[in-house]
Order: sequence, then C-alpha cells, then structure tokens
Amino acid sequence: MNHLVPSLGAGKMSSSDPNSKIDLLDLPEVTARKIKKANAPPKELENNGLVSFVEHVLFPASLLLDGERSFKVDREGAEPLVYKGIESLKQDYVADVLTPQLLKPAVNLALRRLLDPIQNEFTSSPEWQEIEKKAYPTEAPKEKKQKTKKDKGSKYPGAAKAEEQAEQGKEPSQATASDVGKSASEAMDKLSVQ
Repeated sequence: MNHLVPSLGAGKMSSSDPNSKIDLLDLPEVTARKIKKANAPPKELENNGLVSFVEHVLFPASLLLDGERSFKVDREGAEPLVYKGIESLKQDYVADVLTPQLLKPAVNLALRRLLDPIQNEFTSSPEWQEIEKKAYPTEAPKEKKQKTKKDKGSKYPGAAKAEEQAEQGKEPSQATASDVGKSASEAMDKLSVQ
C-alpha cells in the first residue's frame, strides 16, 4: 500500500489548492516558491509535509537513481549532512540539527533532480503536449457583464415624464396643462406610481 504524503500547507492536501502539492510539470520557480512556503515547523514531525516528502518520495527516488537511499543537505560553512535513512534525518530534525531553513533548499534541489528530466521530455514532445491539452483543456476567460445604470428616477414624482416631454420639445408649462391635468383629482387619476 502506498503512503499518503501530507499537504505542503498546514491543512490536508487538496487538488483545488495548487500550493498544497507539487505537480510534475511545475516550473522550477514554482516548486521553489511552494517549498519555501511549505509548513515545516521546527522540531515537529507530525503533519510535516517536507519530512514526509523526503521519506516517501525522495528517499525511494534516490534508490532508483543512485542505487542507494540517500538525501544530502548542504550547509553553509560546514560539511553537508548526508542521510542514508529516514530515522537519522528525523532525529536530527527533532534535535534541531536539521532546521527547516536547511531542509527546504535540499528538498527543492532533490526535487528538481527528479522533475527536470520529466519536464525536458515533456517540452520536447509535441505528442505529450497535445495529450495535456486534451486532458486539461483551458477555458476561455469569461467576459465580465457590463453593468447598466438603472434609472431610479428622482425624489419628485413625474420627473421622468417631464424629462421625456422636454426631450420631445414640449415646454414644461404645456406638458403640465395637457398631460398632468387641470385639477388635483385629475392629476391623481393620471399619476402612476412605479
């Protein structure tokens, strides 16, 4: 049975959250950013996506690539840490010999060693690129609806009608007499509330 690698973030891995996982076709700067932002609390192993990634991905991959399980962590001004098994790496991580600041660049370097040949093969193969387009079609960007300003009228009843009559060339005095009515009761009958 295969082990599940925890998310790079604080929560569980989710295909809808691109920052919680590494994709085979992620560009180097994308993987570097994801690993740099990965949740790797110092001295803690539980829910530590990077330590789990080393255990379940990078150690087995090194066995395939080099014939032995190995994970190297370069340190500035000191000898590199070379791990032949996960237990010694975990012990150093808990003891703070191996810090997140040392682990993250080492994970990125080992990951690039795995992903670069895959990506080179992909970019040189039109067939694989066509397969990706069919498997993951891109949607055209949706056009934003243009908002139209609603004519809410004014606080004066009949103002819209007066404006309409003004546009037709009627004088307000003519409009008032012929369209509104001569008495209050006539005006009330013609008044329509919207």
